[in-house]
Amino acid sequence: MWQDVGDLKHFYDREIGHTARHLLRLRIRGLWPDLTNQRLLGIGYAVPYLRQFLGEAERIGAVMPAAQGVMPWPRDGAGMTVLSDEIELPFQDNSIDRVLLVHALESSEHPGDMLQECWRVLAGGGRLMVVVPNRRSAWSHLERTPFGHGQPFTQTQVTRLLRSNGFTPLQTERALLFMPFSWRFWLKAAPGWERIGRRWFSTFSGVILVEAMKQLYGGTPVKAVKRRVRFSAPLGIPAPATRNVPDSEVPI
Repeated sequence: MWQDVGDLKHFYDREIGHTARHLLRLRIRGLWPDLTNQRLLGIGYAVPYLRQFLGEAERIGAVMPAAQGVMPWPRDGAGMTVLSDEIELPFQDNSIDRVLLVHALESSEHPGDMLQECWRVLAGGGRLMVVVPNRRSAWSHLERTPFGHGQPFTQTQVTRLLRSNGFTPLQTERALLFMPFSWRFWLKAAPGWERIGRRWFSTFSGVILVEAMKQLYGGTPVKAVKRRVRFSAPLGIPAPATRNVPDSEVPI
């Protein structure tokens, strides 16, 4: 079940959301250190993690699923969001270089169809990054955060799902290794817990990140599914440049 976009925004407006966003951004940037001249698409509620690529990626767009709802983003520029069915993306085949799924795969009733749509719009050699709640973490069992909703995964489950839908997993990362408490002193210590946790108990991380590449060999069975007429939309205007500021000062 999809979470409401207002609830997602509320979480990221809170101090615990700022902390989670900062730590998760570091892991995303570690996997994708340079997106110069790349066309980037976020699906789900990925906008808190797209801003760091403004001014670097050639173009950026964000798809917010119809069942979740949509809100304008960014606040300080031309809109880059579109409301769409996650299994009927309004983009041409082979038109995107990178796809980032956040608050998406665990909420969809048709995760395989969503991944096949990502495969369709990705160019040859395109990369997909999936961010999903870890089944073994405390985060996935507490509904006061967005990571406690939907279907959590183990690393084995998410990599198997990717392989069965035309992707080759390349790298795996872990993030959110502090307990999801909102106490101010606890959140200030979160980066330290993150460093300790990545070394000693990464199995219990709040989220799992998997980067995968689109396979161009083999075949995917064609399903006899009646689809609506698809229209194609441009990914958006070129992403504007933005200065680097702390997470706490950046509007989502």
